[in-house]
Amino acid sequence: MNKPKKWLVAVPLMISILGLSACGGTSGGDTGEGDKKPQGEKEPISRSAPVPEWADQAVMYEVNVRQYTKEGTFRAFAEHLPRLKELGVDILWLMPIHPISEAKRNGSLGSYYAVQDYKGINPEFGGEEDFRALVEQAHDMGFKVVLDWVANHTGWDHEWLGNPGWYTTDEAGNVVQPPGTNWSDVADLNFDNSEMRAAMLDAMTYWVEEFDIDGFRCDYAGGVPADFWEEARKQLEQIKPVFMLAEDDQQIKLLSYAFNANYGWQFYNLMNSIAKEQGQSRVEQVLRYGERISTGYPSGTYPLHFTSNHDENSWTGTEFERLGEAVEPMAVLTFTIPGMPLIYSGQEAGLNKRLQFFEKDEIVWDDLGMQDFYKKLTELKHTHPALWNGDAGGSFERLDTGGDPVLAFAREKGDSKVIVVANLSSEAVEDKVQIGSFAGEYRSFKDGASVALAAEQHVTLEPWEYLIYTSSE
Repeated sequence: MNKPKKWLVAVPLMISILGLSACGGTSGGDTGEGDKKPQGEKEPISRSAPVPEWADQAVMYEVNVRQYTKEGTFRAFAEHLPRLKELGVDILWLMPIHPISEAKRNGSLGSYYAVQDYKGINPEFGGEEDFRALVEQAHDMGFKVVLDWVANHTGWDHEWLGNPGWYTTDEAGNVVQPPGTNWSDVADLNFDNSEMRAAMLDAMTYWVEEFDIDGFRCDYAGGVPADFWEEARKQLEQIKPVFMLAEDDQQIKLLSYAFNANYGWQFYNLMNSIAKEQGQSRVEQVLRYGERISTGYPSGTYPLHFTSNHDENSWTGTEFERLGEAVEPMAVLTFTIPGMPLIYSGQEAGLNKRLQFFEKDEIVWDDLGMQDFYKKLTELKHTHPALWNGDAGGSFERLDTGGDPVLAFAREKGDSKVIVVANLSSEAVEDKVQIGSFAGEYRSFKDGASVALAAEQHVTLEPWEYLIYTSSE
């Protein structure tokens, strides 16, 4: 989002899928917004979203253009494309590239999410030709490019404010910020207004038609009616196949047609809790989550998993602050639990500072200490169909252990099998893993050595150690 969040504790999507009672949550506080029906809400279209084939095994990478380089431009970022290709990421999600409103601006540069012009480009990053060149170069190298889209609100000097009916107003007729938030730098849009909806759809299709964009990550997607997103998806698909990601984990109806993926907030919060060794039955919680994702999401849809992103890095803390010694095993889980993994700008360089959100604060690239780690994970994802996304991926099967703290599970798709064992604690442990019917010859992810796994496999694990075994396909 566009600033520290007074967010709802959104209903974990998996719970709503299972028909249990809903009770609110994402990553932060409570606004009560989850009880509010988005304006203009209608019944969603009941069919699965189309899935572009190129997303089946994709890894997403979030690009913070402003902080990526000293220059903070498209051209400067483009120089990193060869390295990102080597890293193995597939989809480049660009944080909002639009001009930022000056009215009620936060800080000297403002929030990317306070949009001044939906069809404009932030001159801080470059011009239209710079952006077009970046997209073309990325496409030539095999990347897909997804834009961050902010449909719930605009900045306070957006030209649309000349049409007061396009915005939410109070009883006195004054345009208001999004209800239940502390986002004072943005004005809430009124989705009961058909003219505003049409203008928003026109702006979204503009980027696909004019710049060949491959999809959108939709900010605060739950604050916009599902039927709007469905109409947007319908119009975009008439131009080209697109990938749609919702920043939401509350509303299953968003996945009925409009979106391919949503945020894995529940798993993110679970990882943070596990890293602090808080709560009981940590292993069981992970296993239940994996099972629900594997069987409970609508066909062709799945969550996006991450240990960091732009919001969490700036407002909650770096992965090193939150996860400590558990950084690597938690990253491994984001690549092996059902869903699409995300790498945020600088994680491959061991980003260990909170990037300022409203000011220039460059990422330091002197030490790519985690580049090889993430490269191995992207290779693991790409080469083993059991780990692919959604319906393209494999089943999720729990493997019994002695319980906390040893986690074990298997993924299987045809001849592709992947077994993951992890110590979710800060103490060394010995245990027995019930490999069962998955027993056989495997290759170790750690060193490539051949390993014969028995039906009952004894393991000795150092604190936070993880083991990955892959079948020879």
